[in-house]
Amino acid sequence: MSRMRGRRPLIIWVLALFVALVASTQPVSAADGRPYTNPLKSSKGADPWLEYYDGNYYLVTTTFTGILGIRKSPTLAGLATAPNVQVWSDTTPTRNTNIWAPEIHQFNGHWYLYYSAGQSGVSCCDSQRTHVLESAGTDPLGPYTYKGSLTGSNLTPGGWLIDATVLQANSKLYLVGSGFINGSKQSLVIAPMSNPYTLASNTFTVISSPTLSWETSGGAVNEGPEPLYHDGRTFLTFSASFCGTPDYKLGQLELTGSDPLDPASWTKKQTPVFQRSDANSVYGPGHNGFFTSPDGTENWIVYHANSASNGGCGNGRTTRAQKFTWNADGTPNFGTPVALGTSLPGPSGESAATPTSYTLVNRNSGKCLDLDGGNSANGTNIFQWTCTGGANQKWRIEDLADDTNRLVNVATGGVMDTASCSTADGADIQQWSWLNNKCQRYRLVFTASGDYVRIVNENSGKVADVANCGTANGTDVRQWAWLNNTCQQWKLVPTT
Repeated sequence: MSRMRGRRPLIIWVLALFVALVASTQPVSAADGRPYTNPLKSSKGADPWLEYYDGNYYLVTTTFTGILGIRKSPTLAGLATAPNVQVWSDTTPTRNTNIWAPEIHQFNGHWYLYYSAGQSGVSCCDSQRTHVLESAGTDPLGPYTYKGSLTGSNLTPGGWLIDATVLQANSKLYLVGSGFINGSKQSLVIAPMSNPYTLASNTFTVISSPTLSWETSGGAVNEGPEPLYHDGRTFLTFSASFCGTPDYKLGQLELTGSDPLDPASWTKKQTPVFQRSDANSVYGPGHNGFFTSPDGTENWIVYHANSASNGGCGNGRTTRAQKFTWNADGTPNFGTPVALGTSLPGPSGESAATPTSYTLVNRNSGKCLDLDGGNSANGTNIFQWTCTGGANQKWRIEDLADDTNRLVNVATGGVMDTASCSTADGADIQQWSWLNNKCQRYRLVFTASGDYVRIVNENSGKVADVANCGTANGTDVRQWAWLNNTCQQWKLVPTT
């Protein structure tokens, strides 16, 4: 017994070491991300697509115009106040209106932006067709070039196709969208692709039509397909019913066969997987996307919804996101849509602070857009100055829901304004109280990787320019025609 008592401390020490080693090898979940509240986008928030890439979230939504804008933020919470940066504008009459349901997907070192758009001068919405853009490199903001239209010879009327996404299965790509074939109801249709911007066949096949009672309330529709991959299984969520009703909701298919082009390979869940919550005042939740947390441990859904039962299909729909889990049988459990204004922990692995404002740094001089002395008077000049971190060099960039922003100085609350609403080269850029006119509205147009934009006045079409490309403190910032030089390019730098 005395020998056992003598060995006991050694045994205890060995056991303690073993426990410590085991604990050190167990995966440790990252802390919750920055707190956020829905909505992530309070206007023009329909049909959201959200991607986390290289330290930032990128959010793109339906615009109902011929312009595409993307919000970028290092935290989910920051998307709510991130500037709207224009990444594409189209004047081609056959595709320059009603841009719907944009998505970005990365293949082979490029981003591909898929969207549907209509023809100008044609009443909504029989002219909707699907189009694809390609980025020059790995920046999700672009720049993008137009690659072509993706349509089918058996889609009616005349190739009508919306809500396209890309499915990956069997090491191949497939385009899945919503359309009509041979008099069908609005259904989910699929075709093979030979590359991210080319169909291998222009004949589509229906893989799901609205037949169940919850798919046909208010209108028989299957649209908004979105793939979800988990543990070797492939799911496809879709939106059912009609977006103008509070009963718009999500359904689910699973690829249970080997050939995605064969309708028999898809099994439809007989009940919806995500739907209205009257208790939380969430109506018509639908047209979703999926993303993962920065540390890769959590699955998240992004979707749009209305806050009233009569919200309809317009710009009142807002972008929302929430974490989801998985059932014991390996299927997704999306839960119940949360109420607006509920504070929630953000995705795990977020480490950056949530931006509250931005400085704008001139690419040529490296100096900041500055409000002279932080003076609150109307007419105070805006020029460039060495970046100091002062509030007079910080700007809130507020999305005005018409593809433009206003630039609000943090120190004064005044906005950037073109003097006397002039359209002339050389007109001064100054501070003024908010008058809600086009002379105070600006488009931030993506110009070059590195978050460089040109600041385009909505009234004049001219850009914020450092006079004579000066590099000295106090050099005036004025408006001028776009010359595509670095003196007219500004870097968006988030601040807190």
